[in-house]
Amino acid sequence: MSTETTADTSTDTSTDTSTDSSTDSSTDSSTANSANRAAALRGIIDATAAATSDDAAKASVVFHAAGSGDSGVATDIQIRTHEVQVDEPPALGGVDSAPNPVETALAGLLSCQVVTYRFWAAKLDIPLDDVRVETEGDLDVRGFLGLRDGVRPGLGAVRVKVRLTGPASPEQYRELHAAVDEHCPVLDLFTNPTPVSTELVTG
Repeated sequence: MSTETTADTSTDTSTDTSTDSSTDSSTDSSTANSANRAAALRGIIDATAAATSDDAAKASVVFHAAGSGDSGVATDIQIRTHEVQVDEPPALGGVDSAPNPVETALAGLLSCQVVTYRFWAAKLDIPLDDVRVETEGDLDVRGFLGLRDGVRPGLGAVRVKVRLTGPASPEQYRELHAAVDEHCPVLDLFTNPTPVSTELVTG
């Protein structure tokens, strides 16, 4: 697993005054939105700290998803009140009606990185306007299809590229990057062994 962060802290120095007013307005709005979001997230952090300080059991959360096979190799999934579909491209038996399971896992990592960057920017009081994340993973399908002994069925490598935009310094964004890599739940799931049990029900 590798993660890479780049920071965009540049300021447009062009002298085209025709766009100054609209640019300033957009920047002010973005800054206000970022500040409001950070304040709301700090409120969640503070409320959670207060609620769990005397009872660690209150910090434990169980997440749940359920699903069943649809036509071909597609799966219809229910997560709380949300309905999600997962499929495969034709090369793997599907009709490409939705992302496949591996892409969905990478999307879960990507989105968890975004959430964790938002929370930890608020916690560390580091101004952050935007986060863009790209994930990619390498998979040898011979392991999945049992075509070669010793080939891992899962991802052999995962790469995460993060671009941060905002007024903070590169040093602050490196500090934020380190905090996120230490505390991102799905990154932890990808990089550390997690006990998994499976149960078969027939009939």
